[in-house]
Parts: sequence; C-alpha cells; structure tokens
Amino acid sequence: MKIAITGTHRVGKTTLAEKLHESFPNYDYYTEPYFELEEAGYIFPEIPTADDYLVQLEYSIKQIVQSDRNAIFDRCPIDLLAYIQATDTSQNLSSLFSKVQNMIDEIDLIVFVPIEVPDLISCSESDLPELRYQVNDILYDLISDFDIKTIEVKGSLSERIHQIQNKIHQIQS
Repeated sequence: MKIAITGTHRVGKTTLAEKLHESFPNYDYYTEPYFELEEAGYIFPEIPTADDYLVQLEYSIKQIVQSDRNAIFDRCPIDLLAYIQATDTSQNLSSLFSKVQNMIDEIDLIVFVPIEVPDLISCSESDLPELRYQVNDILYDLISDFDIKTIEVKGSLSERIHQIQNKIHQIQS
C-alpha cells in the first residue's frame, strides 16, 4: 500500500509521517521532496517560487512512480500542485493536473492534514501564514477533484495515527 501525506506547511505532516513509519516499519519512507532536493544540492530561495514547486512536483512524482512496494510519502504531488496554483495564478494548471491525475492511481491512500481550528501549530510571519491558509483552501478543492481514497485526520498525533490505522485496516479488509 502506498500512503501519501498531504497538507500545507506547518500542520504536522512530517511528524505524522515519521510516527506512521514507526507503526509500519516494513514500509519504505520517502522524505519531503524539498529536503531531498536540498540535500542533493538544489538551492531554494527563502521564498520558493512556482518553478521551485514545479521541481518538487516532478521529484514527488518520480518518488511515487519508482517505489515498488509499501511506502509512506511525506508530501504528495497534490500539495505541490496547490502551491503552484497559490504562487502563480497565471500558470496553466491543466497539463500539470493531467500529469498528477495520470500517476495518482499509484497511491492507495491520501492522508490529508488540514489546518485545524483552533490552529494547533503556530506559524510565524517567516513561515508565510497567508500562503499556508491559501494552500489549505486550495487543497480542499483539489483533493475532491481526484478519485482516490482519502482520510482527513485531526487531533493529537496519537489520534491521527489511530485514525489512519483504522482506515488502513478498513481498506485491507
């Protein structure tokens, strides 16, 4: 089973993905494309552009296509599509949407981590709070455009893990 964690920045995706991997240690774990690209030498500006998100989108797609067994992905192409849409309204998203749509069947479950009310994780000005909320809103729309099993998780880390475990058992039954 391939599981992709999706959500805007500063909602706890990485913490959730790492904890989920502890629950399913036989799954491969793929870190967020941003960090893998940065480690490989890609230099991101302080405020990434639509082109930077496009590079991450391509890398995310590559991660998913190249994985051949159970996997947990800390970030999803749908996230990156939302960031591209939020940072460049002139961008033609139809070809990117089609590219994501063509590979989305590789994913068995999307775990959507939205911004909760009240917001559980504070976001300083340097963390681009306006972009964060904009991407969160776009994600609600985008996720419904894809025909894929999705679970929206909320609450504490342990509550989120429990919700995902229940969904996985439901899918596998």
